[in-house]
Amino acid sequence: MLAAWVDGLPANSLGLADRGLHYGDGLFETIAANEGRARFLGAHLARLTKGCAALSIAMPDRDTLRFEIARAAQLAPQVLIKLIVTRGLALERGYGYTGGEAATRIVMGYAWPGEQGAAPAPARTALAVLRCGRPLLAGVKHLNRLEQVLARQEARQRGLDEVILAADEGHVTGGSMTNVFALAQGCLVTPPVAHCAVAGVLRGQLLAAASRLGMATAERRLAPDELLAADALWLTNVRVGVWPVTRFAGRDYPAHECTQRLQRAVLETAMETADA
Repeated sequence: MLAAWVDGLPANSLGLADRGLHYGDGLFETIAANEGRARFLGAHLARLTKGCAALSIAMPDRDTLRFEIARAAQLAPQVLIKLIVTRGLALERGYGYTGGEAATRIVMGYAWPGEQGAAPAPARTALAVLRCGRPLLAGVKHLNRLEQVLARQEARQRGLDEVILAADEGHVTGGSMTNVFALAQGCLVTPPVAHCAVAGVLRGQLLAAASRLGMATAERRLAPDELLAADALWLTNVRVGVWPVTRFAGRDYPAHECTQRLQRAVLETAMETADA
């Protein structure tokens, strides 16, 4: 970690009574910054606003957040910024909250993992053994990520770059840290927000970029068999960008000509909307 601030002040610890620590009572955003500019900041703050509303947490002042994120973006040429907003220090013991809690803001800056600007190698994936139930807060990037912790460990133990999670009903929800896209009969398909773990910022940007390129898009349920039958698969998050899949569940996927077009379109949008 390069630096951290809690409620705007340099810090390396959190109050023991914070509800984020006790109950995962909060939200987070992972924001990519390049050359001092945060990418897709408007989209991140919009998602945070929706998450705060869903959890009845008072949304911190946007100008304050922009200042604190901009400060973290200056730490290095490329920075991964983690913004956490918790309900704050508990005013009474137990799961219930009083409504008088003051939200805690945590901003942390991390050195960019791996070589700066280098795209990750195409992903080796498989269907996870772990199954996830349809969450009450589908799409919200809350702090309760134990399913993702277990899924990432499964990927590591199986020697995979990512695992694809499915709900108990069988439909695909997404990767352990990514959203999933399939090119099926010329249409770019991804699970709807109601069926995916997180409404990823890059997920939204890729859907918009594909539409600008004239590609058909759809948000609907996806079965694992449809991933196997797809012409191409991609994974997305703000760190990996548009990540092509080279192998899923024993099937190899050749490089697809759409990959670079989609990567360029998303990158161009990122440069246009930095700090927006």
